[in-house]
Amino acid sequence: MELTGLTGLFLSAFLAATVLPSSSEIVLVGLLATDKFNVLHLLMVASVGNILGAILNYYLGRSFERYRDKTWFPVSEKGMKWAQGWYDKWGRWALLLSWVPMGGDALTVAAGAMREKLPVFILLVGFAKTMRYIVVILIFLYANTQFG
Repeated sequence: MELTGLTGLFLSAFLAATVLPSSSEIVLVGLLATDKFNVLHLLMVASVGNILGAILNYYLGRSFERYRDKTWFPVSEKGMKWAQGWYDKWGRWALLLSWVPMGGDALTVAAGAMREKLPVFILLVGFAKTMRYIVVILIFLYANTQFG
């Protein structure tokens, strides 16, 4: 049961950062609600899955010219221009917004297209995405103690 839940969380977190729409926060909260999982394990699995999905976007961005006309490409031409504009204006610090549901994925693709250094990318994106999951967990735990 635990391995199945963690695998599902990993996959939903990975997909949430890539092409397919997915809501990893719902899966995370669902697993938290069962009270059968270690909170730290859930945080690590969700974060790693989401960061790896963002790294896939990064590499797609590095190959932007080759793949941008593909239907499966995660960012539209308009979205890519928006993300590159943000990246031009704010630089690598824009990656701290990579957790944002609308636009965050485009920033990770733009970072690849703009040839950001991978270690810097992983550090900033890893921080942003992990912090989002920490906030989700803290909100759940607070709500659970207040209303549960």
